[in-house]
This record gives sequence, structure tokens and C-alpha cells, in this order.
Amino acid sequence: MAKITFRFEDKDIETKVVEDAEAGYSILEVTEDHDIHLNHNCGGVCACSTCHIYVEKGEDFLEEISDKEEDFIDRAINPRLESRLGCQCIILEEDAEIEVVIPDQSSIIGHEH
Repeated sequence: MAKITFRFEDKDIETKVVEDAEAGYSILEVTEDHDIHLNHNCGGVCACSTCHIYVEKGEDFLEEISDKEEDFIDRAINPRLESRLGCQCIILEEDAEIEVVIPDQSSIIGHEH
């Protein structure tokens, strides 16, 4: 199983580690399955930028970024080189080790789980 460490820009939220993530699932799906807050207004179909994350480690274990995803990342709040959309980060290998930072989402209006 893949291991994903979730850190948060909002320092009031503790780091969470998921050690049973399955290949074929997206980072967004992992957050949903483990009660980790990550907005996703479009429902995870790459039609907005609310599930914006920073991939700090393990980029090679994720599906490559598409042109469509890059277009939506440009619309995200504070995009950086390591920016991705959680709905498009499909885990490729069972032994993946990935670290992500979830940006502060307090200014995003929309879907919460």
C-alpha cells in the first residue's frame, strides 16, 4: 500500500499519514476515504482548481500532469512549481511514498465533506 503524508498550511490542522492508499486512486479520493479536508467543487473531474495541493515528494509516483490540469492550476490560489490538482494525482504504484501540503482553504467557498 502507498503511504501519503498530508501536511497543512493551516497550522491548526495536524499532519496526517495514510499508509493504506491503493494504486489507481487519486489523492482526492484518499482524502475522502480518510476524512481529510480537501475542497472539490467540481466533484473531482478537473473542472476547477479547488482541490489544489503541493506535491513535496513522490511526484514520480503520480500520473503525469495534463495540459488541462495545468490550465486549471493557473487559476488556483498561490500556484507553485509543485502544484497539482488532487483529483488528477492518480497513484501509480503500491509502494509509493508521497508527501503533499494542502494549502489554506479558508478563502475557498464551496464543497466540503
